[in-house]
Amino acid sequence: MSTYYVDKFLYTIDRDPTWVQRYKDDPAGTIEAWEQEVGRRLNDAEETTVLSFTDDERAALAAHDYVWLFEHGAHFFLNLTPFIALYDEEYTREQGPLSFQREFGRKLSHWLGREYPSVGL
Repeated sequence: MSTYYVDKFLYTIDRDPTWVQRYKDDPAGTIEAWEQEVGRRLNDAEETTVLSFTDDERAALAAHDYVWLFEHGAHFFLNLTPFIALYDEEYTREQGPLSFQREFGRKLSHWLGREYPSVGL
């Protein structure tokens, strides 16, 4: 997995409510737009050598499959926070406070006692 690129996506999506809403409404379209508008830029003068997601990364991001992303090296915090932004309000309304975070933990409970997945490049 291109950990840097996936983590950059998760980080930049989470920092902007407009991107969060776009990602919630149209995950695949948002991924494509993000790659064109944000993903290639390191800063105003430089571009990254990672120019696209792999098919597996794109599928996991489009499906909001945070378990797959974690298992393949996405940083835990960067993986958690955009999905809180996407789901917390709905889960809280239906199941109470922190219900999405508890589900996130349950879905990753198979990692208890195992080494944390590498977040190295």
